[in-house]
Amino acid sequence: MRAAAAAYAPVAATAAPSRRISLERLRGALLWATGFSGAFVFIEPSPYEAFALLTIVAFVATGLTISAAVMPLAILLILLNIGFSIAVIPVLTEPRTLMWVLVSWYLAATAVFYAAMLGQNTERRLDLLIKGYTAAAVVASLAGIIGYFQLLPGSGGLFTRFGRAQGTFNDPNVLGAFLILPALIALQKVLAGRPGEALRGALLLGLFAVAVLLSFSRAAWGQLAFCMALLMLLTFVLSRSSRERLRIVLLALAGAAALAALIAVLLSVEQVGELFRERASLQQSYDSGPTGRFGRYQEGFLLALGKPMGIGPLQFARFFPEDPHNSYLNAFVSGGWLSGISYAVLVLMTLALGFRALFIRTPWQPVYLAVYVAFFGVAAESIIIDSDHWRHYFLLLGVLWGLMASAAWCSRFPAKHRPDPLNRRPVLVACSHVVAGSTDARFRNSAAKVAAKPPQPGSPRPSLERTPLLGLAPARRPA
Repeated sequence: MRAAAAAYAPVAATAAPSRRISLERLRGALLWATGFSGAFVFIEPSPYEAFALLTIVAFVATGLTISAAVMPLAILLILLNIGFSIAVIPVLTEPRTLMWVLVSWYLAATAVFYAAMLGQNTERRLDLLIKGYTAAAVVASLAGIIGYFQLLPGSGGLFTRFGRAQGTFNDPNVLGAFLILPALIALQKVLAGRPGEALRGALLLGLFAVAVLLSFSRAAWGQLAFCMALLMLLTFVLSRSSRERLRIVLLALAGAAALAALIAVLLSVEQVGELFRERASLQQSYDSGPTGRFGRYQEGFLLALGKPMGIGPLQFARFFPEDPHNSYLNAFVSGGWLSGISYAVLVLMTLALGFRALFIRTPWQPVYLAVYVAFFGVAAESIIIDSDHWRHYFLLLGVLWGLMASAAWCSRFPAKHRPDPLNRRPVLVACSHVVAGSTDARFRNSAAKVAAKPPQPGSPRPSLERTPLLGLAPARRPA
């Protein structure tokens, strides 16, 4: 009996790690699919909702916890949606109001999920999510370009709107905004990648730039230009050598010249040049006047001041000719002061805390720079456009908070004392969550070493406790 038990012991010892790796592959595949589905938004709810829900359920069923560092995000999103839920009660009989609130709650949940799931295996999960997002951006860009130039029969009516490329989205403005992050990721490869990576990055950047141009979204044009300049500036500042900085400067000059040439070629096409001249004006006819876009901002905020509980979702057009086209204003009028203040605090806190994390050296720092800059851009664009239900906005928000939490954890411990990459989490209980009950001595020893390491002088020892998500029990301390 003892001999038989000893014979099966190695199998038992390796079974748990094998199952864990298989589960992680499943989670990774679902993350890629979720990122990829984000580009297909013809209807609401969209296919993205189905994939995201499936991914969330899979993660929760196989183990998902939320760290204390992510709780401010969750609390502010809850307050934001409580305001919407209260304000919608008087207008529940109005069409689409209840669905609007439900989608708002759901998108908020996705943001918290992205932040929570990046607490473990951060680098790998981030890579898969971004790869899925980038693949979606390629499909959406190609669809927009094909539709704009009508390269396939019927593609013009399917992938364009008002003569502007919209790709696989229902609005050209959303297409342009969606492409900002993958364009920045491509720019990062051009600035710091090997020759092959830099070439692929340049090709992708050119594709995304053309699609953004053909969306004829003035906000997306400005956002792309601003975000690229800001990303290059931050990369320049954070570079460790003068050689890297020289490369950034030279590539920036060469890239600017190449993009200028590409735009010039596109503008030589008559249909592109005419619409570009029309859209390039800083102020359109619908922007000016007492009831224009900017006039509505002032009147809308005056309306919000007199309605502390808000007027309810999708009700702004009852008072004015069009929607607010300002997400901050929309939060105030649709959800009252509670939603408006929560939304403003959320954005400002994210930008402030995110800026501090820019200077923490992590394996995912280049991607973090791109995500932070992309969120900065969409937060600024939200002043002149409604981004309340942009799926990629909540993806950026959640990923940013998740990476901030993980970066804060990394800054507390030397790299040699960190757990295995499969257990990288924003707090120390990362290793104990996976190690508890495991027969793999390598994981147990890694956790024990980290837990036993004395804190640095003047810094408190990080807590081993975690806040459970959806009723999951907190992880145990390693023995």
